[in-house]
Amino acid sequence: MPKPHLFHCQLVWTGAVAGSTQSYDSYSRNFRIAFAGKPPLQGSAAGIYKGDDALANPEDLLVASLAGCHFLSYLAVCARAGVEVVDYQDNPEGTMQIKDGAMRFTDVLLRPQVLLAPGADLAKAEALHERAHHDCFIANSVNFPVRFQATVTIRGHQNV
Repeated sequence: MPKPHLFHCQLVWTGAVAGSTQSYDSYSRNFRIAFAGKPPLQGSAAGIYKGDDALANPEDLLVASLAGCHFLSYLAVCARAGVEVVDYQDNPEGTMQIKDGAMRFTDVLLRPQVLLAPGADLAKAEALHERAHHDCFIANSVNFPVRFQATVTIRGHQNV
C-alpha cells in the first residue's frame, strides 16, 4: 500500500490579545496559519460572522483550494497531452446555505479562462478540463458539487 501524504500547519488565534470569549460579540476572530518554511496566512471569520472582511476566511480558502487544485491538475494534464497553455485565470464562486439543518457549501462553480498557444488543439484542451476535474483531489474530497464552466481560446484566433 502506498505511503499516505501528510500535510501540516499550525493555527494560532492572534485575536486572543484583544480579549477572551466573554461574549459572542466581543472577541476577535483573527488567526494566523503557519506552514513550515512558507509565509504565514492571516485570516479571520467572514464579516457576516463578525470577522474582518479584509482578511481571508475559511470559506475563501476552501473555494481557493478547489480553484487551485483544478488549475494545477489542468496544467499537468495539458502538459502531458502536449497542449501548450500560456495563460490561465479563474473567478470561482462558492455557494453556502442552510441544507439539512446546517449551514454548508452546496456548490462551487469554477470559471477557468484559458489561453492556448497558437496551433494548440482547442477541442483537446476543452476536453482536458474533465480529466483535470477527475484528478483534482480537493474536489474529490468534498461532499458537494464542484462544477466548471471553462472558456478556452487560442492566442490570436477567434473561436467559432
